[in-house]
Amino acid sequence: MRGRFLTTRGRLSGKIVSERPPWQFLMVVTEIFKSIQGESTYAGLPCVFVRLTGCNLRCHWCDTAYAFYGGEHLTPEEVLARIHALGGNLVEFTGGEPLLQKEVIPLSAQLVAEGRRVLIETSGERYVGELPREVVKIVDVKCPGSGESESFCYDNLEVLERKDQIKFVILDENDYRYACAFIGQHRLRERVDELIFSPVFGQLHPRTLAEWILRDGLEVRLGLQLHKFIWEPDVRGV
Repeated sequence: MRGRFLTTRGRLSGKIVSERPPWQFLMVVTEIFKSIQGESTYAGLPCVFVRLTGCNLRCHWCDTAYAFYGGEHLTPEEVLARIHALGGNLVEFTGGEPLLQKEVIPLSAQLVAEGRRVLIETSGERYVGELPREVVKIVDVKCPGSGESESFCYDNLEVLERKDQIKFVILDENDYRYACAFIGQHRLRERVDELIFSPVFGQLHPRTLAEWILRDGLEVRLGLQLHKFIWEPDVRGV
């Protein structure tokens, strides 16, 4: 099925309906590379990353501000070709905020149709319900330390499935308490299997967060950015 695309109607019916859909927009891409997945429950696995350009949030601790502007203009076919060239079965769309570019929806559907595992890492501000169900949605809930805690799209809670993952990036104990309260208030354990607490790299020591989790008997996953321990923290393309 390589090189053949599904439109939304084709995806829902399970049939190929056209060789080339009428793509309306070019995609703006900061980088496409293969590395070791550093986050989520897929950490440690080889993964192709498609980092799309642009973000409508400005988290205080953001480590990919270089993806806010610039980027290379590519057709979805060109993006797909680069993914194929890198090889592998695990693909993640990230950013920036990948859901600002609607072409990610049919492109992810095509990758699913090829038998690939597709992840999308999103800020939680954009609605994820238009993505194919098979895509694993890794959805952030922004804590107060980010400066963007009012941005969450609560409609996402109604469309997430057990396979999806919710992540909190924790700056301090205030963020930790916020995350704990959010989990209880919105019954997150009834919605997804994986709740991830990730410390802001270089600002909250992982041991401190681990001690809070153990102290409170919290059943969440401590998430570390594995790639920042393998390579230098500010290296791109890894």
